[in-house]
Amino acid sequence: MLQRALNQIRFCQHISRSCILSQRLMASSSGSEKFGLPKRYQEATESVWVEYVALALKYKPLNLGQGFPDYPPPSYVTKALSDVANGDHLLNQYTRGFGHPRLVQALSKAYSQWIGRQIDPNNEILVTVGAYQSLYNAIYGHIDHGDEAIIIEPFYDCYYDMIKSAGGVVRAIPLKPTKSGIISSADWKLDPIEFEKLFNNKTKMLILNTPHNPLGKVFNLDELTMIADLCKKWNVLVIADEVYEHMVFEPNQHIRICTLPDMWERTLTIGSAGKTFSATGWKLGWTYGPNNLIRNMQLVHQNSVYTCATPLQEAAAIGFEYELSRFNESDSFFKSLAVELKDKRDFMATFLTQTGYQPVIPEAGYFMIADWSHLKDKVDLSSETDEYKDYRFTKYMTKNVSLQGIPPSAFYTKANKHLGENFVRYCYIKKDETLQKAADILNKWYNN
Repeated sequence: MLQRALNQIRFCQHISRSCILSQRLMASSSGSEKFGLPKRYQEATESVWVEYVALALKYKPLNLGQGFPDYPPPSYVTKALSDVANGDHLLNQYTRGFGHPRLVQALSKAYSQWIGRQIDPNNEILVTVGAYQSLYNAIYGHIDHGDEAIIIEPFYDCYYDMIKSAGGVVRAIPLKPTKSGIISSADWKLDPIEFEKLFNNKTKMLILNTPHNPLGKVFNLDELTMIADLCKKWNVLVIADEVYEHMVFEPNQHIRICTLPDMWERTLTIGSAGKTFSATGWKLGWTYGPNNLIRNMQLVHQNSVYTCATPLQEAAAIGFEYELSRFNESDSFFKSLAVELKDKRDFMATFLTQTGYQPVIPEAGYFMIADWSHLKDKVDLSSETDEYKDYRFTKYMTKNVSLQGIPPSAFYTKANKHLGENFVRYCYIKKDETLQKAADILNKWYNN
């Protein structure tokens, strides 16, 4: 008995020493770089969305920051999803990894009409987890270490971090206003001389966002031709982020750069079910383009998510089929959404102007940036500690006025963040009563 007890004590002591040694080794390792963030992500910064969602949850402002509708998608789309989920049980199982057959057929039929060439549904379309993953697949499928990629500022923030983490080198150029006061997004332009200087033998990719977020700019034919000519001259791939394609306000027209001469073979075009059907939570996107470029994306896709949710793809396909059957009718959602948003845009521009802002009137999309600098005497920015004024302004407004916007400097490289500091981005794809509430909040604050 005594020997057994001594053996148990020795065993416990051994275990204790082993635990202490393991803890020391773990502490030593945790203090080293062994379990640190991989180098490819060490330059990444905290997402503006993470920070501002947390602010919204804490202060509960009227949220015009994030880009999502606060009203339901078209009923035929949500009904389709319900019917699918409760119908054929196989539609709740895995589907084809590169895109559900019914959806890629519907996308092929739609875009073949819109771009004037037949798209192979199985080899020239890839369905992804949102347009976000399409961007990821396109960038990781084509950028190698040292490749240069051109982005146009302001840009959707993930462009920069994805290029950098893939080993690429970011070359950025800002759109700049060519007028002052209340202007249109069309008045923000590229400097053609500075733009041309960005291209060289290392340039692999250019990301083009049209219609543009956050400006709402629709690049016209002359601008697209200039971009296309330089991409052809330097043999550059274009990633065309066109998720706002159905939200273009008359008389503006969305021109797909892949339709310009000799551009199909060097363009990957990205779309989104979340934007198309006002169902951002579906996180369903797609890319179409030539097979050799899509193939590179497929290899990234099959080694990351592999496949997307079957019921969502089936429901999106049903939505596309329905809309294509009435595409030329005025009540088609692909047409009526832009009409609806134009009225909301005009209302927001009016109440922002009445409360001291200078809005940039968008030609498309559902975001508006506005110059708030004339309101600087009404806000105590010393109460906030952020480096950039637009962060201080938007946080002050969130906490003290109960209205949240997004700071546009988040959409610039560090060298050009100052270009966004006098602006704020607001979203107007909201119920009329929500926009009226925003107007009331600002009017009460401005006139107090």
